Amino acid sequence: MLPSNRPGRALRLFAFQGIDVYLHWSWFVIFVLELYLRRDAYDAVVFNVLEFLSIFVLVTLHEFGHALACRSVGGTAERIMLWPLGGVAFVRPPPRAGAFLWSIAAGPLVNVVLVPVTIGLALVIGMLIPALPEDMVRLLWTFAFINGALLVFNLLPVYPLDGGQILRSLLWFVIGRERSLLVAAGIGLVVSVLGGVALLLFLQEIWLGILAVFAALQSWNGLKIARARVSILGRPRHQHARCPVCGEAPPMGLGVRCAQGHAFDPFMSDGWCNQCGGKSGPVPCLSCENVRSIREWMTVAPARPSGDLN
Repeated sequence: MLPSNRPGRALRLFAFQGIDVYLHWSWFVIFVLELYLRRDAYDAVVFNVLEFLSIFVLVTLHEFGHALACRSVGGTAERIMLWPLGGVAFVRPPPRAGAFLWSIAAGPLVNVVLVPVTIGLALVIGMLIPALPEDMVRLLWTFAFINGALLVFNLLPVYPLDGGQILRSLLWFVIGRERSLLVAAGIGLVVSVLGGVALLLFLQEIWLGILAVFAALQSWNGLKIARARVSILGRPRHQHARCPVCGEAPPMGLGVRCAQGHAFDPFMSDGWCNQCGGKSGPVPCLSCENVRSIREWMTVAPARPSGDLN
């Protein structure tokens, strides 16, 4: 599963442009493991440390690409979590296909820009300093290789990797938000399962097999979410309430919870729980993802504004 948005088990490293960067505790376990597995890669252990830090730098830059792009289209991004399977920028772009596509594509674009930079750095330094230690030459080319590998890996069309989410964004223009997630997650599930089996049985790549299992679980979760949302959005609508932001009428059977944890449709009872009498919390709009109180939903004009949210 993805690391929690709550950084309770993570170390806060720094903040940039109001975005906090956290390091998950498991990075330290992988750091020790990496030093052991690649102990023969360099003559001096300091270069093993620098190689591991290069991964940290590349992943951080990649995630800032997501976060800053999301903010540029009016979304929110306040936290980045770095963990052994990569990094996660907790971004919330506006619910538009173009905004979502830019927020996702900006991460790999950082690696694309770094391809000529990292290769050029290795070439230029090697030419200017012919007597450069062999460990340093190897480190520079490894840095370029890691950047290229991260780019290729992230562009695989497997949800929730960037490639799978870019595919979802492109499909969003054609078939809408929920069905695009349904298709992208379905493709991701098939590809990750078949890829995982091939990696484990034929290539005996244990680490990549673990990544494939992770991707399969995330694809399955995305598939369940998409199916539930398609089902809910296909229901009849309450015509006496409208989202105060986008004007969308809420579907019947939309479940929110009261303070006691009971799920109920707040638009059937004016926001009061029919089991305990408690008041519902803010109600999310499935179309624009804005959250407003039940009173705001019930006091807007019934006419829906023109325009397509996609």
